[in-house]
Amino acid sequence: MRRSACVLLVVLACAGCASFAPPQPWEKGDLAKPQMQLDRDPLTAKATQHIYQSKEAAGGGYGVGGGGCGCN
Repeated sequence: MRRSACVLLVVLACAGCASFAPPQPWEKGDLAKPQMQLDRDPLTAKATQHIYQSKEAAGGGYGVGGGGCGCN
């Protein structure tokens, strides 16, 4: 009984977060604002990713291949 109640609660919580309607054209302008970006400065974010990949000797996940030597 308790397990089915928990499953029902999780399903209802997930269903409440679902959105089946795409954003309207007048809402897309709000989403394109600089304040809505994950990184405020794309150049700084790219430099930080490069430094991280060079130090960790691993690449990938950001669309950039290469090893830890910093050659790429």
